[in-house]
Parts: sequence; structure tokens; C-alpha cells
Amino acid sequence: MRYLLLCILPIWLVAQPFKVASYNVENLFDSTFNATEYKEYIPNTHNWTSKIAKIKLEHTAEVICDLDADIIGLQEIENETVLNALNKLLSKTGCIYRYSAISHKKDATIQVALLSRYSIEKIKELQVSYSPKVRNILEVQLKVQTHPLTVFVNHWKSKGRRGYESKRIAYAKVLQKRISKFPDGKEYIILGDLNSNYNAHLTLKNRLNDTHGKTGITDILKTCKNHKLIQKNNILEDGKGFHYNPWQELSYKKRWSHKFYGHKGTLDHILLPSVMFDGKGIDYVNHSFSVFKAPYLFTKKGYINSWEFKSSKHNGKGYSDHLPVFAYFDTKPYISQIKDKSNIKEVDKNIEYFYTVKHLDNPVILKKAVVILKRGRYAVIKQYAKGRGIFLYGCVDGLKEGLSYDLIIQEISSYQGLKEITSLVKEKVRSKVKLKPFYGKFEIQRQNEVLKNIVGVYKNRYLVVNGKKLPIYFKNRKFTPKNGEKIKIHYAHLGYYKKLQLVIYSKKDFEILE
Repeated sequence: MRYLLLCILPIWLVAQPFKVASYNVENLFDSTFNATEYKEYIPNTHNWTSKIAKIKLEHTAEVICDLDADIIGLQEIENETVLNALNKLLSKTGCIYRYSAISHKKDATIQVALLSRYSIEKIKELQVSYSPKVRNILEVQLKVQTHPLTVFVNHWKSKGRRGYESKRIAYAKVLQKRISKFPDGKEYIILGDLNSNYNAHLTLKNRLNDTHGKTGITDILKTCKNHKLIQKNNILEDGKGFHYNPWQELSYKKRWSHKFYGHKGTLDHILLPSVMFDGKGIDYVNHSFSVFKAPYLFTKKGYINSWEFKSSKHNGKGYSDHLPVFAYFDTKPYISQIKDKSNIKEVDKNIEYFYTVKHLDNPVILKKAVVILKRGRYAVIKQYAKGRGIFLYGCVDGLKEGLSYDLIIQEISSYQGLKEITSLVKEKVRSKVKLKPFYGKFEIQRQNEVLKNIVGVYKNRYLVVNGKKLPIYFKNRKFTPKNGEKIKIHYAHLGYYKKLQLVIYSKKDFEILE
């Protein structure tokens, strides 16, 4: 009889690995006016109708149903009414979540929520500020296969307008203060949209840095120690208060759940304390962290298929500007020894190495990289005066011409034959460097050299110097000289677009001679 009873228990109550996820659904609103909506979601404006709101609800339910997590934290839910409508729709499609919770921050535009197949025992809200713009943290205690588990659902301040790091630190401090009161061995998971990269200590933008480089995720929640990310194999030694970030388990190409103007970000997180690796109660299933990437979540061009709002109008298409992240947990002890080639440590290389490979499987450390030219979004670096240079595209924030750095190179590419670095992290500033030895000569015609003080004649899109000529391209075409004019180039990048060409980035980089 006992055996029979066990067989008919719901599958989520039988001891087995279970799935935990986090998903920012991007503004799930209803069509009822509450006076707290974003202006784009005021009913019957911007084509936000009951019909369009229903489509958004259905699309959100589709993702959650396909994701099939046992516990899922949600961000950007308008209110409890919307959450209940979502849960009702999920139930109709066979994706049943018997338990739910949502924050109730007064006058807040959006809330955080949780859906669960496991019973909820306690719900608590951690208030970060009285301001309605500062969302509460939702704390939910669950009973998972007879084990208590606390889940914190977060949605920290964005990096947009006035999104200074001190505002994210405020969330982290409230959370860490709560965790510090937990008894030893209490099991919990921190998840949500923290609006911070996993390596925030290296990627914090200067315009947001009002904290002298400290960040909420790495310094307050302690995902770093001695400026290095916490590793799961050592986290038991690090002890209470430190957290492991499983983004590290993915190869760099897969480390993203959000894109902003083409820049990949790891804003969505599942952070784990040491008790998730201690072989007791509930443990993390090693290397189970991943990003949910169903084909319909991407456009034909490979962009995230976010909710479409164009020309001040909702078009009833798309899903969210975030992808869900998930991980598995089990009541079986954590298994530490799992071979995974994607988790290879960064290695030191020279610039010459990038010309031998098409892409990077893992980040590469580039030491003593000197910025020999920087113009707007572009730069050229070298390590040695007579060594190769390489072009930086769209990843030059915080770098200054004439300084040397240790850089972590994350992505490279070739665009129409031009070898370029497209993603990097500044690890260390070294020193000022005299640049004169680093400039190339007109005779050395190889890409990614910086040439200086060249006099020649502009003729039919070529620069002619002592009988030799090279194609020349002016980034701002209105500065293009007239045919036959003699010019002096102060600085030019020897780039490549199907063939070698000189590139002039600024009007100050050349002059027309009499």
C-alpha cells in the first residue's frame, strides 16, 4: 500500500532534480487603468488595448510553459491581478503552478513575483526604500521535497538615466543584511534581474561609478574575493556571505541573456551560497546553469525578439528583451569533478595570435596593450613598437590614448578583411607610454598600423606619396579634399575594407597645404 501511494504522488513531489529559473518578462500589464502605468501602457493609448494585452499575456505564458521550471522568479509584472491572469492561462494549457507570490510595493509601476510547484510556507518583502521607484525584494520560503528553501526575487535599479551603482548597492546591502541573520546551513537562492554583469567589478562604466569602483553584486553580495570571481570548488572555504555566480560555466560566446545596442549583457542571475555545495539538503547540480534560447525568442536576423513598440505603437509582436536563465538543483550531493572544456581559464596571448584564429572559444589576456590611437568608438592598440597592431571596435570606453593596459579580450571578428576586437574588459591600467616608436611607416603596408606625418596628393580617392599610392577614406565625407590638393596627414589608421586603405577619423587629423 505504501508503494502504491508513492507511485501516485505528483511528479514534482518525488525526489528528483528540480529546475529554478528567472525571467524578466518586459512589462506585463493589463488593460485596466490603475494610474501607476508607464505612459506607453495606459489603456487605449499607443494601441495598448485589451486585445493587445491578451497577446502579450499569451506570449509570456508560452515562454514560461516551454521553459518548464519548477520555480520561476518573474520581473516586471504589473500587479497581482496580472499574475493571477497569467497563472490561470498557464493552467489552461497544462502548465500548472499551484503556488504564487508577488510583491506589493505601494504606487510602484511594476512588481516582482514567483510561481512554484512547491508549497509556499512564508512570504516576506524586503523594503529597500520608501520611493515607489525602488522595488521591494520578494523573499519566499518554500518546502521542496521536505526541505525548506528560501528564494529571493530581485529587480535592481537599471543602468539607464541616473542609474548609478550606489542605487544597486542599496539593494545588495538590504539583501546581505537579511542573509546575515540566517542560521548556519540555511539554504537559499538569489535570483532576478540585478542589472549588473557577472564581472561588474571589471565592467562598471565610469558614468555610473559613484562608489569608487565597488559594485553591489561583486562587493556586497561577495561574488568576488581579492578582485577574483568566487569559484565553487573553494566556496566552502570562503564561507557564509560569499556567492558563486554560475555564468562562469558558460563559454564567453554563450554568456548573455540581454543585448543593449548590440552589447551583450548578463543582467539576469542565479547566485548560490556555499550551502548549495555542502552535500547536505539541497545542492546545485554542477554545470546545469544555462540560458533558455527557444528559436521563437529570436528574430530572423538573430536579435532578441523583444516586445515590439514602434512609432509609439504596440504591434502585438515579440516576447521580451531578456532571455530566461535557469539551473537545476537536487537533494543528491553536489558533484564537483565534471570536465567541461568551456570553463578553461583565460590564457596570456599576443596580438599576433588573433590573426591566426577566426574566433575565441574563451577569453584571452593581453598584457601591456598600448592605445596608440583613439577616435570616438574606435582605437588601435599595440604591445610592442615593431609588433602587430589591432583595431578596437565599439569597446573603447575607459581607454585613453598613450596608456598601456592589461586587457581581457572576449570577442574578435573580421569585417570585410579587417581584424578587430569587438569585446574586452579592462583588467589593469599600467603606465603612460611614449608613442613615437609605435607609429608605422607608409612603406609598411599592413593593416592596423597607425601612420603619422605623411605628405601627399589626394587624387581619385587615393593618397599618392612619392609615386606610391593607397586608397584613402574619410569617415566624414564632407571633409574629403578636392582632386589634386596636397595634404598633410597627422594621424591615419591603415585599415582594411576588401583592400588596404588609409582611414581618417577626424578633421584635426589632416590639413590641406597651400
